Amino acid sequence: MLALKFPPINELIRWRDIFSNFNKVGVIAVAAALIGIMVFLVAGSRDPLVAPTGVRNLAETGVNFIENDIVMQTMGKDGLRWTPFLLSLFVFIYLCNLPGILPVLQMPATARMAIPLFLALTVWVVYNAVGLRHNGIKYLTLMAWPPGVPVGMRPLVGLIELLSNIVLRPFSLAVRLFANMLAGHMLLITFAFLTNALFFAETKQFALKPMSILPFFMLVFLTAFEVLVGFLQAYIFTILTAVFINAAQHPEH
Repeated sequence: MLALKFPPINELIRWRDIFSNFNKVGVIAVAAALIGIMVFLVAGSRDPLVAPTGVRNLAETGVNFIENDIVMQTMGKDGLRWTPFLLSLFVFIYLCNLPGILPVLQMPATARMAIPLFLALTVWVVYNAVGLRHNGIKYLTLMAWPPGVPVGMRPLVGLIELLSNIVLRPFSLAVRLFANMLAGHMLLITFAFLTNALFFAETKQFALKPMSILPFFMLVFLTAFEVLVGFLQAYIFTILTAVFINAAQHPEH
């Protein structure tokens, strides 16, 4: 009978440090930032009067996507000034998600909590700073007590709203990205492990080898699916950021 020994989860989600406190997750994050920067630096260096091709075309497609499908849908024309920030956020997250399907790397950097949490806290600081800048100290009262809340309900509603906006928003933003990317990573590893175990079964268990095609097909399907998931999670994180910034600018709504 085939004996399967799945490796400890800690081995699957933890890499040894390349040097002190810096491992492959750090390499992926740094590479994602540098690739994003280089793409837009190269695109910006091209002649704007010439029809966009190659890198410039890719960069303009990204800008148009953020403006039309995120900013205009959540913030309107007044939110177009947030395009660079939202574009940077989307590109960085997607490039951190993509290594989950790349050979050798085979793990999204966002499957470790540190990066999603850092990004969520950055968004938290930004939208609260925007709220205070646009509304002053009144931002806190409008956030705690939306218009129309009865006086008797204000203590309870205020507690719930402040807890939701100050604590739960950044936490849920980080956990949503982290949990989805970690789940996808674990599924890919599971089916890769099953494929390997069945295909390289002992000689006396030769009949098990053809069965390896089943987890292999599932592995191929999930790999393709993770490309979509990585894009979708970057999109969700970015559009929620736009929603939070817009809500902070107009807390009375």
